[in-house]
Amino acid sequence: MAQANDIAIDLGTSNIVIYMKGKGIVFREPSALAIDRNTQNIIAFGAEANRMTGRVPSNISIIRPLAQGTMIDFDLTNAMLRYFVSGVVGRRFLSRPRAVMSVPVGIKDIEKKALISAMFDAGIRRTQLLDKNVAAALGAQLNFLGSYGCMNVDFCAGCTDMAVLYNGSVSVMSSVKIGGNQLDEAIVRYLRKKYNLLIGERTAEQVKISLGGAVQRDPAIVMDVTGRNLLSGLPKTMRINSDEIYEALLESVNDLIEGMQVMIERTPPQFASDIFEGGVTLTGGGAALYGLAEAIEKVLGIPCRVAEEAKDCVVLGCAKVLNEPAGVRHLLSDV
Repeated sequence: MAQANDIAIDLGTSNIVIYMKGKGIVFREPSALAIDRNTQNIIAFGAEANRMTGRVPSNISIIRPLAQGTMIDFDLTNAMLRYFVSGVVGRRFLSRPRAVMSVPVGIKDIEKKALISAMFDAGIRRTQLLDKNVAAALGAQLNFLGSYGCMNVDFCAGCTDMAVLYNGSVSVMSSVKIGGNQLDEAIVRYLRKKYNLLIGERTAEQVKISLGGAVQRDPAIVMDVTGRNLLSGLPKTMRINSDEIYEALLESVNDLIEGMQVMIERTPPQFASDIFEGGVTLTGGGAALYGLAEAIEKVLGIPCRVAEEAKDCVVLGCAKVLNEPAGVRHLLSDV
């Protein structure tokens, strides 16, 4: 029986987002931990660990246990999950809530069992898992429970997952190693090569948000960017314009669109025609990149739209299953 404190979880590369029934999204923290390498003790989680990036002594490591859409360290992922979830649900011995959680594509059964065990330790009575592609499509309000095919592209921090869905399941799926983190890295490389200016991850992300684009902005906009001059070793501030950041991101954007084209070519003809008619829906935080839908539509000749609340579509899809289980139970897995 459903309870008021049941939760939905997006276990994302960049952030863990938790939705609570009746309250909406109640938690959003970076998927990061700070570890003392001498003792192997975890000293900080989430936002606190993220703030320590680039500001800690050599014995402290900032680790993101999820990368490029996969879990690279399951023990740390489980520890992080237990810490965050127990903080949200509290100590509930008599009325332990249940959870619906999205999982990356290709996760193994033994890894699913480890996640469910971690959730039980955190106070969750029962955890059901939902394929991340399916969760994103549900959150984007795509109608894929019938025989009509639709395509969702989830552009997140670590990678971009693409799926053609119909009849309640994934027909064709693919993934390209292009995500928000890779765009940040492209900006860091560009400024270092062109101006000998070294900037950090957080600065690169802000530059991407403010100046980045899959198409050129008209008119161009500028912002002052501060980093370290690699020749003098001293801090330096430079004025950077959006045309330069468009140039920095162009190769990554083209690789993403090429990956989409390859997947569409692999799609059965009956579903390909549905996609050309109904278009592609973009979800994930990366969908907010300026002009991305426009660039995709121009190259592929397919209608493309950004879903409402794109960055939260995965957790909202899990929440939809939590709130409206009738008709979608078959999408869930208990392992």
